[in-house]
Amino acid sequence: MTQYALLIYGRDVDWSQPEYATEMKDYDTFGRENGASFRGGAALHPTSTATTVRVTGARGGDVVTTDGPYAETKEALTGFYLVEAADLDGALKIAQECPGAWDGGVEVRPVLELGA
Repeated sequence: MTQYALLIYGRDVDWSQPEYATEMKDYDTFGRENGASFRGGAALHPTSTATTVRVTGARGGDVVTTDGPYAETKEALTGFYLVEAADLDGALKIAQECPGAWDGGVEVRPVLELGA
């Protein structure tokens, strides 16, 4: 089985706020229905809480940190799931059930497993 990252892009909101409770129920349903494939995942705080780190040159270079996300876009990375599926088609089937695909997009990308 291969692992896939389901990267959820959508509205940049604080999903912990009560006004999103109904939409979060959709994610709870998605989790119950697909949980056997999950290997990890989380919702992310809004991009306003992000800090970007850059190192000029290479290791040991000057470190520059900036408030906010790496790039400004209409949709933000709002969460992710790490799933296991037999193949890309299986991962795509899971992704289409993700509520993030209904009002945004879910990028499906195979995970490159690094040395143990």
